[in-house]
Parts: sequence; C-alpha cells; structure tokens
Amino acid sequence: MNAVPLVEKLLMLAMAAQVALTLGLLFWLGRERVPRVMRGEIRMADIAVERTAYPLKARVLSNSLDNQFQLPVLFFVGALLTLHLGAVGWVEAVLALAFVALRYIHAAIHVTTNNVGQRFVAYTLGLAVLCLFWLWLIGHLLMS
Repeated sequence: MNAVPLVEKLLMLAMAAQVALTLGLLFWLGRERVPRVMRGEIRMADIAVERTAYPLKARVLSNSLDNQFQLPVLFFVGALLTLHLGAVGWVEAVLALAFVALRYIHAAIHVTTNNVGQRFVAYTLGLAVLCLFWLWLIGHLLMS
C-alpha cells in the first residue's frame, strides 16, 4: 500500500471535519426535536410541512444544518476533483482547511449568538476562500 502524501491527508481531513460538523449539527438537532415530539409537546401534523411549531433553538439548528448543504457541496465537489486529478498541493490543502474552519465559525455563530453581521462576515470569507480554491483548481487544470 502506498503512503498518502501529507497534503492529500490534510485535504481529506478537511473533508472529514466538514462531515463531522454536519453530523454533529444533525444529532444536536435530533436531540432538540425528537424528545418534544415523543412527549407530545409538538404534534406531527404541525411539523409535517413547516418548522414553525418547533421552538426557536430547534429552528436555528435546522437552519444551520441546512447551510451545510449549500457551500460545502461545492467544496466537496472541488476537493474530490482535486484528489481525483492528483492536483493536491499545499495551496489546496490550506484553502480547504481555511474553508472548513470558517464553516465551523459560521455554525458556531449561528447556533449561539446568531449575530447576523458576524455570521455574514464568516459566510462571505468562506465563500471567498471557496472561490479561491476553485479558481486555483481551474488555473491548475488549464496550465497542465
């Protein structure tokens, strides 16, 4: 078995960290929602179509979880393409780790203070890093 280069490991660790964030939010959301339904505090009919019957904390967690299926999808596609093409270098690894770190910051703001200004800054910085990741990848493809 061949040893995996460090930069590829770092990219895969960034991907794993993003998965961990998503699963962590999913389990936390389940702990907020399921017991309320099981105790009868919230009727199934009230949540079949929309989330407004849930308390604010559960709605915020749900929104944060939904966010993990927006920009991160583009990150995963780029990361997998980078791995597939054997185009992983330090730039890709650092950008991937920076993107995921900003996703953690965004999620932390979202589920704590939910300060929209701070959340917007974290989201925008993450978007900028993701754009740089993709521009770097496209540049690498065009130059090779």
